[in-house]
Amino acid sequence: MSHKATVWALDQRSIKGTTKIVLWHLCDRYNPEHGCFPSQELLAYDCQVSRSGLNNHLSRLEKCGLMRRERRIDPITKRQMSTRYILGFEEGFTPVPSTAAAGNPAEIVSSEEKPCPNIGHGQLGEEPFANNALGCATVEKPCPDFAHGAVSRKQADPCPENDQSRVQNLDTNLVREPLREPVKEEEDAAAREAEFDLFFAELLQALGFDANATLPAWWQGWPAQTHVRRWTQDLGLSTSRIIEVALETRTDHPNPPDGPKALDRFMERAAARDAQAVIAMAKSTKAKRRRKADAAPRPDDDELAAFYAAKVNADGFLPASMISTAMCGLMLARGLVTPERLRQRGVR
Repeated sequence: MSHKATVWALDQRSIKGTTKIVLWHLCDRYNPEHGCFPSQELLAYDCQVSRSGLNNHLSRLEKCGLMRRERRIDPITKRQMSTRYILGFEEGFTPVPSTAAAGNPAEIVSSEEKPCPNIGHGQLGEEPFANNALGCATVEKPCPDFAHGAVSRKQADPCPENDQSRVQNLDTNLVREPLREPVKEEEDAAAREAEFDLFFAELLQALGFDANATLPAWWQGWPAQTHVRRWTQDLGLSTSRIIEVALETRTDHPNPPDGPKALDRFMERAAARDAQAVIAMAKSTKAKRRRKADAAPRPDDDELAAFYAAKVNADGFLPASMISTAMCGLMLARGLVTPERLRQRGVR
């Protein structure tokens, strides 16, 4: 794991969602001395996506110029080795051309690796060797008829017979079993863990930890992460609010704090201020409603008499206590109802 690599992944604003999670896990698997060589099975498991979906996100990262894949083949056994992922912050990084990144990842091959249409490999313009009856163009990439090489007759990288193909393999089985509830819960838990890892790395960056610096012991392991989780669970602070408070604390204390406990007081004050703001907003909304109700003009006697007369003349349910004696007098004086109708409706 490289702290510098993960911080670089968090700083990328041109991508979001699952694509950014894929980039973060690539950087999490990056070794400063050897590079990044995770298998697709491990990377798909970490990101909780399918193999085909993972290839789509990797192609999107290549198109954005943040990563480049370098496929390798063992020169002796001709077996396909693990793909190397060259990240954008590495020295000497060159992005994949836009025309190649926009297409299928399996089609991203150099001009030296474009297959010959007749024999499945080699360059189109090369002359065959004299002693090769099949007309193979190179020695490094043998003819498929010799039982190895590019058996697909299209390109030698990757070879499905040597290792599992890395070309996008779309699902062909249209009959799918329904997902079980525990599997869904595990996937949701893994997604939440990935989001928390991104948030925790961003919090460390906001607190002033350098990308290449080694984290102190009180910021490492599950105790520090559990303590940070309590700010959201017990105090009700959002992740964005925690980052905002962490940045505010650095104005008076430029050095990083000695563990998450040093920030408890600031987080508690922020939660108290947020609660007071919510109460004040609720009171303001209630006062506005009260003022609006008070400002409404009171209906006059004619409007009230017409309203209750409509209730009496209608056939719907009419409670006996709904209309007072004074209101009966107003309706009778204006000729809106008759005494017989009032008796029929049970109004006395």
